[in-house]
Amino acid sequence: MDLILPDLGLLFWTALVFCILLFLLAKFAWKPILSAVNAREQKITEALELAEKTRSEMQALQAENDKILKEARAERDNILKEAKESANQMIEAAKSKSKLEADKIVESARHTINSEKAAAMAELKTHVAALSLEIAEKVIRGELASDEKQKALADKLVGDINMN
Repeated sequence: MDLILPDLGLLFWTALVFCILLFLLAKFAWKPILSAVNAREQKITEALELAEKTRSEMQALQAENDKILKEARAERDNILKEAKESANQMIEAAKSKSKLEADKIVESARHTINSEKAAAMAELKTHVAALSLEIAEKVIRGELASDEKQKALADKLVGDINMN
């Protein structure tokens, strides 16, 4: 029966120790714990807002990239059209002179078209690469925003170095 019904003194001391522990926790531990939880919640909220902002910026960059690509294609088509018209005029003028000069003019026009096309493609590739680097930088900053993610990346790199 002693196991089922504890002694009155044991109940008193257990209640007293529990009340003292509850008082100490309320006085010293709960405020730091609550402030840490609130700070963590704030960081998570900020990270979510940053992710949403980054996503919208990526969408805007993608739309801008598509617009630039369409403009480049239209400009390329216009340049090709103008180059073809120019080549046709040169060919008609050169037909009266000789067949040899006509062939040289056509070859020159083709070379001009290819070089302008190559220059436009190179400029487009450079611009796309710059945009890709900016996007990657923003994504990496977002991925490494927390200390835990940075530590995990550092541990992974250390593990890779040790394997090599």
